[in-house]
Amino acid sequence: MAGRPQGVGIGLRRRHFDELPACARALDFLELIPENFVGAGHIRGGADGRVLRACTERWPMLAHGVSMSLAGPDPLDHGYLRALKGLLDQIGAPFYTDHLCFVSVGGRSSYDLIPPPFCEAAVLHTARRLRELADALERPVAVENISYYAQMPGSTMAHGEFVRAVVEEADCLLLLDVNNVFVNARNHDQDPREVLWSLPTERACQIHLAGHVQEGPRLIDHHGAAVCDEVWALYREALARLGPIPTLIEWDTHVPALDRVLDEADRAREIMAEVCAPTAPRGEERAS
Repeated sequence: MAGRPQGVGIGLRRRHFDELPACARALDFLELIPENFVGAGHIRGGADGRVLRACTERWPMLAHGVSMSLAGPDPLDHGYLRALKGLLDQIGAPFYTDHLCFVSVGGRSSYDLIPPPFCEAAVLHTARRLRELADALERPVAVENISYYAQMPGSTMAHGEFVRAVVEEADCLLLLDVNNVFVNARNHDQDPREVLWSLPTERACQIHLAGHVQEGPRLIDHHGAAVCDEVWALYREALARLGPIPTLIEWDTHVPALDRVLDEADRAREIMAEVCAPTAPRGEERAS
């Protein structure tokens, strides 16, 4: 299994399949959505498989799932998990990430990331499933703090308290989505910094950055725009305390040309280099 990626990466998206394998610009890793490569209990081949192999030869790879429904009621599909593990082994993914939410009920998908009730029962249920998932995949698992637009009935915890309780009970990692922090804070009239530091950031293994859109009184996390200045500021603060955590630019809707996505990655890389630059010991400071 490969070591953990460092630096700044982007998502492996179909629009860029033709040009990405030959990309000459700075790029530290790629992240794929495994549901695009695993189906009917096996890893898909064909043109998609050829692009994946070409990219895996050049860059470290991560996998970020969108349909595991970790907080949901349906049993985990172990046929799918066997195929998923095969994909993760193939690309050398050091860990697997998915969302702290539910997506499906009774085998029917909502195609949305739905928050569970923030309560002790949901903590125990989700943590048990996370341990089951990590055992099946034979690697660490990280959960992402989702953006949510309403709080479910039965909630007895704040969102950050719930995320921390799940991560600690499952003894898993956190995928820190900084854009989701900002979106949730704005939508629920909270301080973004307080929302950020309410999460178990000491367990963060990766950061996601993305864009959002204003729809009426709410911000919607749509991954279809550049990262805004307020999110860049939160990112700086996170790096200042947590260090150079591998960072991904997510751009999943209205996907622009590859160079535009890489421009965002360059900005993140510049911020990381600036904020996390090593400082010389006092005895080695240059004399004036």
